Amino acid sequence: MEKWIKIGLKIARPHIAIVFIETIAAFTLLIYSALCLSPSDILSIVAYVMSFYSLVIVCFRIPDMIRLFKHIRNDNKYVVKYREDVIIRIKLSLYGTLIFNGAYALLQLGMGLWHHSIWFYSLAGYYILLAIMRFMLFRHTKEYSPLQNVKKELKQYRICGVYLLLLNSTLTVILFYIIWQNRTFRHHEITTIAMAAYTFTAFTFAIINIIRYRKYKSPVFSAAKAISLACACVSMITLEATMLTTFGMENQKMFRQIMMALSGGVVSMFIVGMAIFMIINGTKKLKENKDGE
Repeated sequence: MEKWIKIGLKIARPHIAIVFIETIAAFTLLIYSALCLSPSDILSIVAYVMSFYSLVIVCFRIPDMIRLFKHIRNDNKYVVKYREDVIIRIKLSLYGTLIFNGAYALLQLGMGLWHHSIWFYSLAGYYILLAIMRFMLFRHTKEYSPLQNVKKELKQYRICGVYLLLLNSTLTVILFYIIWQNRTFRHHEITTIAMAAYTFTAFTFAIINIIRYRKYKSPVFSAAKAISLACACVSMITLEATMLTTFGMENQKMFRQIMMALSGGVVSMFIVGMAIFMIINGTKKLKENKDGE
């Protein structure tokens, strides 16, 4: 009896490397079967069985994963430094998004040149503006510590407000194509659900970070998080267009256009309001800073 118990425990709690490999393999096979195979296909059945087994062994490994996470969180010097140093967190965030925005802008620009499409040009302009704003803020964080040069920070903050107004103009072109030209995004249901999970997560963290970083009273930090919130709002528009197309009916064109017009208008006004607030607030504080000298 003890022998069978040991065998059962080894099956339920294999080595962590096996857990990782099996989970990745099961997830990949499950996605492939959902996209390309019918539910009755033998490979789909294998994918379901592997997914169930992955769920079981992951659940058994949850206490070990929690201990490992706590160990890394509290004892790894790089993780500890990242957690405690807000400047490093901001720099890494800006650096990562700068690379992504720049690469995606070049891709959209290339697609625009190839297809001669204003749609791709507007997307390229959107990501170029994001890259410019993040590059400005990243360069500032490399040269100065938070609040070391308040005057320059306020100028960067105000300039980002101006760029957000320009960003809204590219958003207007994108919305024009989505609404009046009925430009839609069609994806598989699983892909759409994954996009929804990512978008809502990004939107939630954007709001949390705006509140969290207010305590540092750094205009550059505030500008960086305002940009993230604007991006999350635009991502919500893209997600809405995708979901209305993927899960909606073909004869609901008018409904899609009305919904996109309403939500697009709200997002556009929100970005404009945020941009105007940044410009006015930055100018006001620059004047107060000048009067205080």
